[in-house]
Amino acid sequence: MWPLTRDTCWASKNQMSPNHDGDEPDNNELIPDRRLGDDKYDDYFNGDVYEEPPSHLEQEWGQNINLSKMPYLTHIKSLSMAWPHLRYLAQWMEVTTSPGKWQLIRSHPRLRAIREERARRTKIEAIDFVSGQPAAAMKRISEPEDLRRCLDEPAVPGATRLYVVEDLSRDVVELLGSELDIDPLFFREHINDYMWYNTRDPWVELPDLDIVSRNRLYFRLTYTHPRYFKNPESFERAKRQAGCFNILRRLDPDTEHRSLFDEDSAIVALVRSKASLWIRPGGINQQTIGVLLIDPSITEGYPLWRGYRPFRNSPPPSDNTIYEPPPRTTLFDDLLFWIRQTSQRDINAIEANPRAMAFRILHIICAEWLTLTRYITARLSQIEWEIEKPDFRRESTNFNTSLEKLHTWRRRLPLYRAMVADTRTKLFPEPSDSPGQQRDCVAELRKDFAIVAGHIDDLLSRSERIAAVATAVTAIEESRRAIEQNKALGRLTYLAVIFAPLSFVSSFFSMTSNVSDLSQTYYVYFCVAIPISIAAFLLVDKNWTNNLQGALRPATKVKAKAKQKAADFLDSKS
Repeated sequence: MWPLTRDTCWASKNQMSPNHDGDEPDNNELIPDRRLGDDKYDDYFNGDVYEEPPSHLEQEWGQNINLSKMPYLTHIKSLSMAWPHLRYLAQWMEVTTSPGKWQLIRSHPRLRAIREERARRTKIEAIDFVSGQPAAAMKRISEPEDLRRCLDEPAVPGATRLYVVEDLSRDVVELLGSELDIDPLFFREHINDYMWYNTRDPWVELPDLDIVSRNRLYFRLTYTHPRYFKNPESFERAKRQAGCFNILRRLDPDTEHRSLFDEDSAIVALVRSKASLWIRPGGINQQTIGVLLIDPSITEGYPLWRGYRPFRNSPPPSDNTIYEPPPRTTLFDDLLFWIRQTSQRDINAIEANPRAMAFRILHIICAEWLTLTRYITARLSQIEWEIEKPDFRRESTNFNTSLEKLHTWRRRLPLYRAMVADTRTKLFPEPSDSPGQQRDCVAELRKDFAIVAGHIDDLLSRSERIAAVATAVTAIEESRRAIEQNKALGRLTYLAVIFAPLSFVSSFFSMTSNVSDLSQTYYVYFCVAIPISIAAFLLVDKNWTNNLQGALRPATKVKAKAKQKAADFLDSKS
């Protein structure tokens, strides 16, 4: 087990030692999910959505928290009666991670140190975009105290500031929320990754009316990041990294879609991801500020197909410019790299349209969607091959496996389509045709997201067509299987018809105790058994007369033809 220091879980997430592959994972590294098994994890250990507050566990994990120093948490708790879904955010801040994880860490010998590290975790980049300057100014923030000082600093004249936040922590939420006066729903919608809910789930997020939500200062974008792992051990290390996140992000292994072309030990996992942007518009004596929340990265394994392409064309031989490649280490580092590449034109556009601060993360999200659509296309093509050619199936006789793969995509694709549709709605409101409208670099991505939506619609239609073909092929294979079974039963019937009389006759002649007495009567056995067997067979096969006629008919025809030829010959001679 790794020694626990202030940044242990965070460091272990990025520097997982191979010597710990065989160790039992620390409960602090486990993802709170029912896949752990009923003996280790209970979804409703903390109570369900219908339990009246406060529960005994809320009193347990909140006993060492001084609310007098946390005005934002106090505000959230005061709102939780009128807005019940905010209760879950308050629990998250008090536990310092997903409330469901409390049952895993409450008995941990280093519980206090774990909660302290999670509560103080800070990884933020403060970025100033100044119109007329060629590059954005950046400042790294690694401690809550540094964040407080940065928030208290006077604004840079003419600058639009963006805080890029990797993961979330109690202290970061407290400082950003209280100092910038942020709607608690902004943080509440970012901390989970659930796509649907059971009737008892306390983490449920119900949709708001459009008339309520249309003028909010923030939006949340959901997407899926496919990742490749060479073996199950690598996948388990990735799960332990995700277990160190404060926000809940799970890996869905796509093991049911393996084909003959895949490595037997390899796993492709689909990581549920989010990016959330809050914007405070500028005004008189008020700076425009944005807060961009992004997910911490899983560094184990590889981005599928090595990840997205660079967001620029490859240079021709005549271009001698040296281009720096993106780091490809974490989403945080990649995003900062591309923000540094922001053109002067796009920086100038931010002043008129603050949403353009999300321009680079939108590039990455759209690229991830395109990668996912290519992956789904590959899997659907493999399913089609399996339906058409049984030799392509891992289990050549098991057609149901291909159907199960197909039904998985039929379930997932509508969810992906809804996620992309939600993104398009939030990013691209009704267009304005004002002649003096400023350039909107975000709006330029409209066609890219339309392409993604079109791909997903095509994939969904394709899965439905494959399902129709698969159903027809299933019916044909079932008919063939039934015919083969009937033939096998027919053979068994013939065997029974033959051996049943033989058994009867042998039993009849074996009634004497002296076998030598039968030496003169062996022939009687065959004389009796054979006629009885033939008679029994004829009784069972009711079509024996038709079969006999069918067998004799060719010979009769041959004789008739011979007679006809002979008659014709004689007639010709006469």
